[in-house]
Amino acid sequence: MPRYAFNLRIKPDKIEDYEREHTHVWPELLAKLKEVGISDYSIFRRGQDLTLVLRVDDFEKAWGELDLDPVNQRWQMFMASLFEPVPDKPDGERFAMLKEVFYLE
Repeated sequence: MPRYAFNLRIKPDKIEDYEREHTHVWPELLAKLKEVGISDYSIFRRGQDLTLVLRVDDFEKAWGELDLDPVNQRWQMFMASLFEPVPDKPDGERFAMLKEVFYLE
C-alpha cells in the first residue's frame, strides 16, 4: 500500500492547542479515517512544522470522501484556525506533498 507524506504549519501561538486536540481525536473521525482506507497515520512536529505520514491505496479518493463527511467537516472547521500557510506550497495544491526518496522496511 502506498505511503504519502505532506507538511502543514501551525500558528506559533496555537501549538499547545493543536497537540491537546490530538490527544483525544474524535472517535467518529478515527473511524471515518479507517473507513476510507487510511492506516499507519502519524503526525510529527518540529516547531510550527508538521509532517503527516500515512498509508492509503488512493490518496485523492480518500480525501474526497473525507471532504464530504460531516464529522470531518466539523473537525476541519474547528482546526482551521490553528494553521497558517506552508511557505513553499504552490497555489492550488491541496497539501504540501513530500516526495519519498528512501524507505527501509
